[in-house]
Amino acid sequence: MENDLKILGKTILEEKYKIAKKVHEIRLSEASDAQKKLISQIEEQEVIKIRADFVALFGEALIKGVDKEKAYNDIEKWGKETGQFVFSLGIPLDEALKDTAFYRTFISEALEEAVIKHNMTVKTVFTSSRIIDPLLDHAVFCFSLTYVQYYKKTIENAKTAFLELSVPVVPLSNGVAILPLVGNIDTERAALLMEETLKEAGRLKLSYLILDISGVVIIDTMVAHQIFSVMDALKLLGVETIITGIRPEIAQTVVSLGLDFSKQITRANLQQAITDVHLFD
Repeated sequence: MENDLKILGKTILEEKYKIAKKVHEIRLSEASDAQKKLISQIEEQEVIKIRADFVALFGEALIKGVDKEKAYNDIEKWGKETGQFVFSLGIPLDEALKDTAFYRTFISEALEEAVIKHNMTVKTVFTSSRIIDPLLDHAVFCFSLTYVQYYKKTIENAKTAFLELSVPVVPLSNGVAILPLVGNIDTERAALLMEETLKEAGRLKLSYLILDISGVVIIDTMVAHQIFSVMDALKLLGVETIITGIRPEIAQTVVSLGLDFSKQITRANLQQAITDVHLFD
């Protein structure tokens, strides 16, 4: 039995480039023009080598047999490295995972030929299958997990960058700046609004901050509370806040909700606010 498994393992090692080329060719024939363009970013021989190295892991697992831990460690290493590589190419995960069925098919075909050639027992066939199938499943798991981790990281980085850009404190003159708010203000953005505004107020040594809310879609109690909290914190730093851009429909909403803006300085537009702080004196 052990000797038969080694023969099957050597067969896979000998056939690794043949199997790799088969997988590569069939996947290339099915690829869209966009996917072919992505694949063309790297040399064909490099792609085939990556595939062949993957196939070789299964041959080595059959040869070593009892060293199950090393086989899984090698597969995990391949999954992590290749998952990152494929993600960097921009290949969709569902497309990349289509390779799995072809690897399984072509490895099985190579093993089948060797089993027939050497007249091996059914037990050998099932034993080899119990080694290869779980390894292939583990490879898919490690590959997918790594791909998704990089995908999530990219989304988080993009979200962070977007949030930072969504709190732009723009200096107008010494001690005066404007903060134009656009879109919805949720809890996460509100926390960043407080943090970034106070940080920029200190860095720019502001005396006045014009808070323009003409781009805010909805003013409800939560949004109003966050705006008041920012203004209260700024006041502790010695910064006076002037609110501009309250649209008629927003004013009606504010009144209907019973929100009190009477203690805050409000102006119809930016020009009035600039005049108030004597920007042109």
